[in-house]
Amino acid sequence: MNLSILIPLLNEEESLKELYTWIIKVMQENRYSYEIIFLDDGSTDKSWSIIQSFATENVHVKGIRFMKNFGKSQALHAGFAKAQGDVIITMDADLQDSPEEIPGLYEMITKQNFDLVSGWKKKRYDSVVAKNLPSKLFNWAARKTSGVELNDFNCGLKAYRNVVVKNIEVSGEMHRYIPVLAKNAGFGKIGEKVVQHQARKYGETKFGMERFINGFLDLITIWFLSRFGKRPMHLFGAIGSLMFVIGFLLAGYIGVSKLYHMYNNMRYSLVTNNPWFFIALTTMILGTQLFLAGFLGEIILRSKSNEERYKISNEINFL
Repeated sequence: MNLSILIPLLNEEESLKELYTWIIKVMQENRYSYEIIFLDDGSTDKSWSIIQSFATENVHVKGIRFMKNFGKSQALHAGFAKAQGDVIITMDADLQDSPEEIPGLYEMITKQNFDLVSGWKKKRYDSVVAKNLPSKLFNWAARKTSGVELNDFNCGLKAYRNVVVKNIEVSGEMHRYIPVLAKNAGFGKIGEKVVQHQARKYGETKFGMERFINGFLDLITIWFLSRFGKRPMHLFGAIGSLMFVIGFLLAGYIGVSKLYHMYNNMRYSLVTNNPWFFIALTTMILGTQLFLAGFLGEIILRSKSNEERYKISNEINFL
């Protein structure tokens, strides 16, 4: 199978028919063998009924429905697990991603041997203040932190080699950082393609300004996990040990200094009257706690089980 097209959605009943017709047109024009997997993230409108009607008339249309809204990352995780195509395309259901970009993305994966190609909405039709400027700042921070040179991490239109999606773990709200996850998994050939961005035709965006705040927090998380996720003791243990040693040496100096003054009949004060004593004590306590945090992190990492992150209520056309 040439293509798996994954479409996560939440309450997009107005745009689904037009998007479906457009994708089928592109598939037929290019004679692709394909599957379209709609990932309904707990929609409360008629989205699922519409998807069921597509699946009834076209066996290549498949659907996964969550019991409630679990998030885009969980939807993509479920879709990645089911996808069978040689190339996986992800796109949003709001018609802001153009299906006409699919052949170009497919060619970059199959003929230029990219592992992952991310869309770049160079010309956007969003609010400059509310979306464009925060997005530029966010993408700049993501590039500097991750080392992945992409201009638009947030673009939902991406193409992947099948082996990539089978070897990355998308959780939380990490869908923004799939290229970083791919890089950390060892897939180094990551490209970018300028794609057409279309103004939203129906409904309202499901994301507000909080997505940029969450995005920066997720960026910190993924930076930490990429470096210390498999070895938390290397960070917490090292810092904790260093702080404990500094505190211990400082406390030792205070104690030896007092003994020296006592032995030489020099004037001295109680150790507890010295503010440095409390600084040393606090440093040793914090160092011990950080060391234990690293130790506990190692134990949890070795004993954790893969818990279910979402609940699926319905599936369509999967064998």
